[in-house]
Amino acid sequence: MGWTYCVIWFLCLSVSECWQLPNSEPVIHGEVQSPQYPRPYLPNLLKEWDILVPEGYQIQLSLTNLDIKATLGCYQDSLTVLYDQKVLGKFCGQENSTDHPGQEPILSQGNRMTLIFKTSNSSPEVQQHIGFSATYKAIDIDECSKPDSGDGSYPLCSQICINTPGSYRCSCHHDYKLHLDQHTCLLSCGGCIFDKHEGHLSSPGYPRLSPPFLSCKYIISVEPRFTVTLNFTDNFHIESMDTQQGPKCLHHWLQVTIPDREPMKLCGGKSPGLIATNSSTVRLDYHTDNEGLSHGWSLDYSTDVVKCPFPGKVTKGRVTPVLTEYFYRDYIYVTCDRGYKLMMDGQKIKTYSAMCQKDRQWHLPLPKCQKVDCGEPKPLLNGGVTFLSGFQNQYGSVVQYHCNEPFYSLPGGVNVSFTCETDRKWRSNHTITPTCIPVCGQPTKLISAYQRIIGGSNAPDKTIPWQVLLRVDGQRAGGIVIADRWIMTAAHVLKHNGQQVSKESIQINMGVTDVSQLSPVYAASVHIHPKYNNPNDLDYDNDIALIKLQVRITFNSSIMPICLPAKGATYVTGMMGLVSGFGLTDTADSRWIVPNKLKYVHLPVVEQETCNNSITLLKRKRKNVPSLTNNMFCAGVPEGGKDSCHSDNGGPFALSEDGLFWVAGIVSWGVDCGQQGTYGVYTRVANYLDWINKTMQKKFTKFNH
Repeated sequence: MGWTYCVIWFLCLSVSECWQLPNSEPVIHGEVQSPQYPRPYLPNLLKEWDILVPEGYQIQLSLTNLDIKATLGCYQDSLTVLYDQKVLGKFCGQENSTDHPGQEPILSQGNRMTLIFKTSNSSPEVQQHIGFSATYKAIDIDECSKPDSGDGSYPLCSQICINTPGSYRCSCHHDYKLHLDQHTCLLSCGGCIFDKHEGHLSSPGYPRLSPPFLSCKYIISVEPRFTVTLNFTDNFHIESMDTQQGPKCLHHWLQVTIPDREPMKLCGGKSPGLIATNSSTVRLDYHTDNEGLSHGWSLDYSTDVVKCPFPGKVTKGRVTPVLTEYFYRDYIYVTCDRGYKLMMDGQKIKTYSAMCQKDRQWHLPLPKCQKVDCGEPKPLLNGGVTFLSGFQNQYGSVVQYHCNEPFYSLPGGVNVSFTCETDRKWRSNHTITPTCIPVCGQPTKLISAYQRIIGGSNAPDKTIPWQVLLRVDGQRAGGIVIADRWIMTAAHVLKHNGQQVSKESIQINMGVTDVSQLSPVYAASVHIHPKYNNPNDLDYDNDIALIKLQVRITFNSSIMPICLPAKGATYVTGMMGLVSGFGLTDTADSRWIVPNKLKYVHLPVVEQETCNNSITLLKRKRKNVPSLTNNMFCAGVPEGGKDSCHSDNGGPFALSEDGLFWVAGIVSWGVDCGQQGTYGVYTRVANYLDWINKTMQKKFTKFNH
């Protein structure tokens, strides 16, 4: 009996065993045989083989030997070949049949194939058929040769298809490039840089329809000193959607991009005409999709040199360089005339420069030249400033300092003037720093007649402006103004029972001749001469002290310092001195009273030996009379009646020379005020100049810091 070859739809309802080839990876070739081949196969079999080769290949199956019991339609025993459940063939019989299937290989449509071998159990005789043997191999699929599917879908490649083992790839003709989808060919347009000063550009195919899928880029870039102007022709057409606001560019457009400006999308049927970019670089991007009808665009471009306007002039200044034309990246500079400064937005600037920009404008406006202003001259303590020339502290203005005369004066009496210079500073050709020095010993009113303190007349106002009334623990004493923060007095005034009084217990009154008009100031510190030691009121040597004030005094007609002695000052016998104070005075019936008015007396300096003899005589009559030292001198008249007395202690003995008063002595001690044969004793101030100056200088330095 021959073998029967049938192709029918086959459905496997039950499977007793299913085999897959041992390797799970796709293979290129192989062999499949029925169980026990080449021995006879067993009855009641159902076996399956799944063959898998790589993607892009199909399977070619060749039957090398076939010996399966033949039945009508291969009903009992058979070999079935399938692809995705579709029967490619069903075989039985023997290979010596006239239509042996092994002569024509079986091809799958893809990279998979299934073989099913089935035997029955209805054969009564001993089974002698041996089954089948087959080989298979992977055959490359030629995707490019596939006929058009006819379903309206696009071909695999829009232009050129190249078959490759297991796959294919697409390629494009000249001037086209492959799209990102790896199938579509796009016209390769643009991407070039146009650097000539004039030229022509147009869309691909213009004025015919533009190809689909265009993505064209054109860049015009010339030297920065030029600007580009685009001139579109009238024949302009890019598909758009008409709206009330104008054409809307949905799928096709030409985008013009200029640096530092928003890009412009152009479409519609109206030409943009002339576009002045004011830039040396312009980019154009032309886009179309796979649909639509656009005829495109055409333009000519030209260039112009970038020029900036003439910068103008600056009052009281110069603009340089002066040129007939200013081009891109040219610089201008502004300098001011002497005595003027550069100003921008109300602020002073050191230098000014501006550059001509691409937009044909200077990058900064011109500044102004404003006259230099040195500001207000520094104020002068106890003085002022006068403008000799100029206006509002501007350049060239001249000022002169002056002191509040007659109470203050400039050192050496030299007038110091300052000029406002270009560096905004007041400068002088003098090396002297203007400082107002207090004028000493020159009261604005003078005493015309000699009087006595004891029984004398009241001192007129402003005649003894250095006089100080001290209240120390409620007791009166005298003092002397010698500087704007310093009072001089006797040491014994500030020591009670051998102890220095507290600064809080001291009240200092100045500028008054009547105790009812007192307005006290207070001490910052007290400085008693370090060698003063008088526990028993018998040793008045070094009877001198200084009081520093809490506040600085401003001198006037009522308060003025007295001068200190000059170095080497002499006390000439008979020189008339002025003694003043608020001390005790007598009345007609020889009673002592405490006056409310400032008193004064003129007393002569007594020869030192005469004074010493009077004290020696007193010591013979009395006990506890102090001794006279070289740090003391005496003043008075031998007949008595003129003297300082209690509460005058610490007050001044002033000598006058050429109208200038200086403090020669400090009221220190005496025996029996104004009695015949006695004299008042005074501390010789000239012996203490070094201590006075060092004390005041030391304390000033501490205060100033």
